[in-house]
Amino acid sequence: MDDSPKGPQHVVLVTGPSGAGRSTAINALEDFGFEAIDNIPLGLIPRLLEGPALDRPLALGVDIRNRDFTVGGLLSLQAALAEQPQISPQLLYLDAAPTVLARRYSETRRRHPLAPDSAYTEGITRELALLEQARAAADILIDTSEMSPHELRAQLASWFAGEQAQQLAVSVESFSYKRGLPQGLDMVFDCRFLDNPHWVPDLRALSGLDAPVQAHVKADPRFDPFMLKVIDLALFLLPACTDEGKAHLSFGFGCTGGQHRSVTVTETVARALAEQGWQVSTRHRELERRGQAAKGVATGLDERSQA
Repeated sequence: MDDSPKGPQHVVLVTGPSGAGRSTAINALEDFGFEAIDNIPLGLIPRLLEGPALDRPLALGVDIRNRDFTVGGLLSLQAALAEQPQISPQLLYLDAAPTVLARRYSETRRRHPLAPDSAYTEGITRELALLEQARAAADILIDTSEMSPHELRAQLASWFAGEQAQQLAVSVESFSYKRGLPQGLDMVFDCRFLDNPHWVPDLRALSGLDAPVQAHVKADPRFDPFMLKVIDLALFLLPACTDEGKAHLSFGFGCTGGQHRSVTVTETVARALAEQGWQVSTRHRELERRGQAAKGVATGLDERSQA
């Protein structure tokens, strides 16, 4: 029998207004290795946690549909759990703009739980006002207004996919400045000073995942010094963030279209950090929009890095 001490039980309380993506988040956390329980009454959660710590983290979905849900009760539970040394709680709040919630309800034609006999817009207004204190108390706040379900899963992966590894999770993302900065980045680097493959006809339709594009970008004499400085900075920061207790650090690399230079740089940085043993996830936002790339999570070297 293994009597070795375990760390605190990680418990993520998932809440937010109806239509903001809470169910998607619960399903994603379950895929990431959490034991997920949705719509659990607040009064049952302390009893659930009375036993021995599980060998994996817990994700508990709570919202206004729970029969004993109140914001005061949720905040009291959060405070009570935080006082217990054997439990490490987090409050994850999924948010969205009222107009977005209204559009989603319009598309699904569902009744709002706070306004079953009247317009869903009334229920949205009441629920957002009701949850205002919970939103302010959230440890992690994710605004899903401009996110697809896939993008929400990617954002959650950057926070939670490395949970089982008990290691700082590092995410490296490429993007286009035309579409603005992605949410949740800790550090952003502009790659637009590098030679642009877009102006080479044979490379224009390719991406930074393709060897000819990578070779073109890496041929720029400024590429190697840039990578040396960025990777050196990242390797300096990551142990410091681990010592600070940070769970996640994200780097973003942008260029004009998010197709060539930023993708090449993202792949290069991700490979270098993975080779040093860091758990790295990569994402190429603009390629995903075109169905050209999928986000992957790896501990050490992933398959693409080894190719």
